[in-house]
Amino acid sequence: MIVGVVKENFPGERRVALIPASVPLLKKAGCEVLVETGAGFEAGYPDPTYEQKGATIVSSRDEVFARSDILLHLLGLGANQDRGRDDLPRYRPGQIALGFFRALGAPETVQEVAATGITAFAIEMLPRITRAQSMDALSSMATVAGYKAVVIAADTLRRMFPMMMTAAGTISPARVLVLGVGVAGLQAIATARRMGAVVSAFDVRPAVKEQVQSLGAKFVELPLESGDAEDTGGYAKAQGEDFLRRQRELMARVVAESDVVITTANVPGRKAPVLVTADMVEAMTPGSVIIDLAAERGGNCELSRAGEVVTTHGVSIVGAVNLAGTVPYHASQMYSSNITTLLLHLLKDGQLAMDSSDEITRETLIARGGKVVHPRVLEALGIPSEVPGDSGRS
Repeated sequence: MIVGVVKENFPGERRVALIPASVPLLKKAGCEVLVETGAGFEAGYPDPTYEQKGATIVSSRDEVFARSDILLHLLGLGANQDRGRDDLPRYRPGQIALGFFRALGAPETVQEVAATGITAFAIEMLPRITRAQSMDALSSMATVAGYKAVVIAADTLRRMFPMMMTAAGTISPARVLVLGVGVAGLQAIATARRMGAVVSAFDVRPAVKEQVQSLGAKFVELPLESGDAEDTGGYAKAQGEDFLRRQRELMARVVAESDVVITTANVPGRKAPVLVTADMVEAMTPGSVIIDLAAERGGNCELSRAGEVVTTHGVSIVGAVNLAGTVPYHASQMYSSNITTLLLHLLKDGQLAMDSSDEITRETLIARGGKVVHPRVLEALGIPSEVPGDSGRS
């Protein structure tokens, strides 16, 4: 099998799907690796480093597509609607593609991918099971985003994070509030604590309280009934508007007392819930900062605009988009490890093994044989599954 890696064409994207260190693992599995020239340069991986590990550098994107049996993407169509369609004519029936496809967030684009006749696996659809942890690219990218959110907040805030005892007097520490304690939230807490801030965090899932406290932060407890806030996969469930309204009322004082608010609340396939209203922003101290990691999906802050910094009442609201892409070296390293592990799981004796009894294969497969085959994607499209209860079997 020939594995191809092309340069990411999403505007401003600097990550690469495969780094040189992963090439020997694929070669050991019997694969040849083709890399489009310059694919890893922006991430810090120049062409010679790939060649040293046994990959072949190819001069054109078209040639990579034409020669490859398997294509490794970082952002496929759906996750890359700006330029992803440019590659649709380059696919050929029977090819295999792996990457982020945003299958639930943009299900209509999965139909376009399926129409090319390729077999597509969406890495974001991985089940949250123990044996899939090493393939979990969502968690890897969330880790990077949580770290970078704090770095941006520290750079934007008009004060320093740590408490300092100086000859000029005592400097009080910044107060950071993290809303949403998933992987990104936990990394934000840890990073803010390392930088010396006083950190508080809130999540609708009471079970994360111990994790928050283990990182040295305070868990904000609100008198809310949230027993069904977590699904079987560990993700937060969407809450009703009455719950969210009551939550915002109780959270207003905590937000007003914070110098930095980092919001990370996302529900897969749904618009991000509004956690911080315009009134709450107005009550914050001028110079405060909000970093909204859900800006691309509508925003946890009512005033967020994706990809922009909005300043209102002296509060800076950063509509963060693709923060993982701003740390391309290590983000690529983590993603490369994830997608290589997934690909090696799918290959048996150098060939793709379509084992529909395997949960990882079943849950990541979104298109095959010209059809959308994942029940959750079909449901999002309003199309009945051909085989009820069979996730991805075709």
